[in-house]
Amino acid sequence: MKRRKFIKNAGLGAVGAVAATTISAPMVKAQSTIRWRLQTYAGPALAAHVIKPAIDAFNIAANGEMVIELFHGDQLVPTGELFRAMQNGTIDAVQSDDDSMASPTAVTVFGGYFPFATRYSLDVPVLFHQYGLAEIWDSEYSKVGVKWISAGAWDPCHFNTKEPIRSLEDLKGLRVFTFPTAGKFLERFGVVPVTLPWEDIEVAVQTGELDGIAWSGITEDYTVGWADVTDYFLTNNISGAWCGSFFANMDRWNELPEHLKTMLQLAFDSSHYYRQYWYWGGEADLRVNGTKLKLTTIPDEEWAIVEAEALKFWDEIAATGPIAKQVVDIYKKYNDTMVKAGRPYRYS
Repeated sequence: MKRRKFIKNAGLGAVGAVAATTISAPMVKAQSTIRWRLQTYAGPALAAHVIKPAIDAFNIAANGEMVIELFHGDQLVPTGELFRAMQNGTIDAVQSDDDSMASPTAVTVFGGYFPFATRYSLDVPVLFHQYGLAEIWDSEYSKVGVKWISAGAWDPCHFNTKEPIRSLEDLKGLRVFTFPTAGKFLERFGVVPVTLPWEDIEVAVQTGELDGIAWSGITEDYTVGWADVTDYFLTNNISGAWCGSFFANMDRWNELPEHLKTMLQLAFDSSHYYRQYWYWGGEADLRVNGTKLKLTTIPDEEWAIVEAEALKFWDEIAATGPIAKQVVDIYKKYNDTMVKAGRPYRYS
């Protein structure tokens, strides 16, 4: 009897121990995949270079923890509405310049092509990482509830047109697709800026609605098909590199664990790096070996008028507010340093 009672009590104790273990064990909650929608300014052909490789790499590295779905220019919302859509959470992240997406910040005019702010693509990361632009951008976007992640350089800003440009006189009356701030500057020389959806540009040139484009370098002209509908490429440019950034909805950014934030930053840095050599090599190669566009040039002494006018434009922008003045002062200091450094930083 004593033996039976012992076995019975031992069994009950074992069941109780198992139950206690089960109850006290922490619950493991299955983590669902984080999904973001990112819209770029670029159409499919261009996006294949400027963003898709980085997103594909991130999705592989995230190993199911997070997936970014990529959308092309105007696919979900028009480019001019990108900021608002990201701010209110309609989309989670954006690749664009500040100017095109009409962000309500004091630095908006410096996105895209701010006239003659840069000579080469390397100027952009140096300005952000060594001259303080990163801190300014981060602060200004935090004020409006958006996470600025990083900026990088794209191609220089040239004209590709139906008719040749060989003097400033040839600019007068040209109906050109370009960026908002660049367009305001070019109006001083008789250019007529035209705003259209990115995907409509090629047809607009064919129908005569546009005389040309001042939106890119020669690499993009060939990549997106504009070299097929225009005949001439002006070697003078109004900026040595487009300045664009990656942005995210602040709440969605803050929800990410630190390791995914780091992975995103690394992926976007890889995109900036890819563009550095893709554009730099492509611009030179297509000028020399490209067969679709004839090159024209405005003489240096005449183009110097445009460069001098840009400095007046800078001062006008600086007068609009303290942040604008701070950025313009940085550009002046940087370019003064580059000129004093001489070759290879500046040749004149």
